Amino acid sequence: MSPMFIGAFSAIAAIVYMAIKMYKRLIALCLQQKNAFSQIDVQLTRRYEIIPYIVEAARAFIKQDQETLERLILARNQAFQAKQNSAATPSDGEAMKKLLAAENGVKNALRSFQAVSESYPGLRSNENMKTLMKELASTENGVAFARQAFNDATMEYNTACEVFPANVFASSFKAAVPFKFEDEN
Repeated sequence: MSPMFIGAFSAIAAIVYMAIKMYKRLIALCLQQKNAFSQIDVQLTRRYEIIPYIVEAARAFIKQDQETLERLILARNQAFQAKQNSAATPSDGEAMKKLLAAENGVKNALRSFQAVSESYPGLRSNENMKTLMKELASTENGVAFARQAFNDATMEYNTACEVFPANVFASSFKAAVPFKFEDEN
């Protein structure tokens, strides 16, 4: 065999090896991003499970503002459905945008609820409501931590898809959307 043939074969083998290695890295980053989203999924599910209990605890106290409670439940249901749709493929930008819009609805409905609940001293002093609100605050912290991990994984995944030479092989990978709310910079 000629040295030229051996050199060409070695170069081709090195290129194939690099391509396989880059593809495997992109797959690993995609799976890491999906795993990070699953942590958000856990926290959002926990939040969605708490909201009906908060509404039930508040119904006895909030008689005039039932519309606020109904908006909260509607926002929760819409967000739950959007979360289900985006959980399968967290790198789907459209599904993530719908989830973010639904989550903004939940945040706004919770703010409205908290503003209304301030005018009901009996509700604020209710032990069950205090416990539920502490649980909700803890869950919100969990969502924030999970979002940060997801956004970090998303940034690493997107960067890997855009950097040469991996971007040559990344055409089959979609850019992922970070989990950011409208009121964030």
